[in-house]
Amino acid sequence: MTVNTDIENLFKDKVLGHPAGLFVLFFTEMWERFSFYGMRVLLVNFLTFTVIGANPGWGWSAENAGALFGTYAMLLYITPIVGGIIADKLTGYRWAVVIGALIMTLGHASMALETEASLYIGLGLLVIGTGFFKPNITSIISEMYKNNPEKKDGAYTIFYMGVNAGAFFGMMLCGYLAEKVGWSYGFGLAGIFMLLGTLQFWFGGKLFGTIGAKPSKVHLIEDVQDANNAVSKIKEEAHGEKTNPFTLVDKVLIIVCSVIGLGYAINDPMSKIAGIDIFSALQTANLEGQYVAVLFALAVFLFLVIGRILRYTAVVRDRMIAFIIFAFFTVFFWLSFEQGASSLVLFARDNVDRVLEGDSALAFNIINALLTVIPLIIITYVLFVLWQKTFSKIPFSNIVLVLCFLGMWGLVIWMLRREFTAEVSEITVSWFSILNSFFIIVFASFFSKWWESKYNPSAATKYALGLVIMAIGFGLLAWGALGVSGTMKVSMVWLILAYLFHTLGELCLSPVGLSYVSKLVPARMIALMFGMWYLAIAIGNKLAAVVGGQIENITKEYSLSTFFLFFTVVPALAGLIIFFLNPLLKKLMHGVR
Repeated sequence: MTVNTDIENLFKDKVLGHPAGLFVLFFTEMWERFSFYGMRVLLVNFLTFTVIGANPGWGWSAENAGALFGTYAMLLYITPIVGGIIADKLTGYRWAVVIGALIMTLGHASMALETEASLYIGLGLLVIGTGFFKPNITSIISEMYKNNPEKKDGAYTIFYMGVNAGAFFGMMLCGYLAEKVGWSYGFGLAGIFMLLGTLQFWFGGKLFGTIGAKPSKVHLIEDVQDANNAVSKIKEEAHGEKTNPFTLVDKVLIIVCSVIGLGYAINDPMSKIAGIDIFSALQTANLEGQYVAVLFALAVFLFLVIGRILRYTAVVRDRMIAFIIFAFFTVFFWLSFEQGASSLVLFARDNVDRVLEGDSALAFNIINALLTVIPLIIITYVLFVLWQKTFSKIPFSNIVLVLCFLGMWGLVIWMLRREFTAEVSEITVSWFSILNSFFIIVFASFFSKWWESKYNPSAATKYALGLVIMAIGFGLLAWGALGVSGTMKVSMVWLILAYLFHTLGELCLSPVGLSYVSKLVPARMIALMFGMWYLAIAIGNKLAAVVGGQIENITKEYSLSTFFLFFTVVPALAGLIIFFLNPLLKKLMHGVR
């Protein structure tokens, strides 16, 4: 095994048992997630908010807002595939992170202008920037721990705490500023912290040496897994087994599917908002042209995948079929879970009683203060330890971080003081979205210990649990919304419980998927299958926004309870189906656990 001296040096300066560089990445990801989730929680609310009032929105329909947001969310899971390839071949991981962060900063700045052109430009920049940023910051961690694989799980746990901390504070503070002061302030705050996070990472580069630098033309096998994959490939070739390269037909079919998929993603909001439909010539009596194109692309994609799978040996073929089954059910999970960015935002705004007075307001403000201040104290302590260990090496990175935290503390104190002195407290719409991050932080360790125990369930059972538990959350909303009409409001308790069950479902299912890519798929196919996995999540996100955009139409035609009943029945049925497929999946997986 090749020893990288930069990795060895990185482990000399430790913070909480891990290299100080991990916490530079922790804070970089934290500020990026702060910005991303801060903007995400605002977008649909801003687009659909009334055009009349002290803080006017754009007055779009939920359907149009959902179409735009769905395309944005879909593309966020497509561009990282391209960004990862560019980093591997050209820029290296660290430059890719910086490039992505700067592009996202420009995107947030553009959105703060609040014009239609600047909105579209801003969303486009955020999609491109995320493509560079998202896959490559985690790749730096993987390279850092190449010689210390036993510490990698703990490193990712710390890193994802940064993800959730950023999401928590981003949704809380950007959402509060946007709703209480003005939308531009919320969008602008997201951009400010994105820029500061970029500077913090850039100034901290000295800690990493050559880790994540521009790729060398010489590629060495540096770990056991790669060595085993190489040996496996040699054995396959010795036994006459095919490595299954892409044929010209395969490549053409991939291009056809990609072009149609991208065309649909752009056409859906464009046809609804601007009335420009590039697929209008394909329209039938019962189906829009864009859906005819999508069905054709789906048929082509299935032909491509089935054709490739059939060319593999029996065991590999079976495992890839199992992987595709998991990917298929992933779509149903995200179709429901991602209502948190669209329909549940509108539900919280229009149908939940968010006004508190007297003792109720005081109790909420105390709870909210504890929820906010305690995590901020913990993260500030991490900053203090990082400062002690690394100030002499990366002083400017530490100074930028201190400025970030002074800004955070100032905003938190201002927000809490404002709420405690108000006669009537109106909870912001965005506040409910922070519950997902909060519940993840509370329950993640429990699920981690469960998966490591002798009671660790099979992958199919975890999927079934995730889908059914999430369905229970929507079932509670359907129950709570029974009979609601006109100006009637639902107690916030129903929405809080729904977010609790959605998060528990996420903890069952979400971490399972990616781990099975590397377990079930041959090494030479991992890149393509990761792409397929993110494609499944992208489709789920797009469907979530499209269906969520129908909340106004379904409520008007039927009822609010009927809308939530759809998201109760569909994932519950999907969960039961995959549970009963458990014996088949075990057989297809050939011993992979």
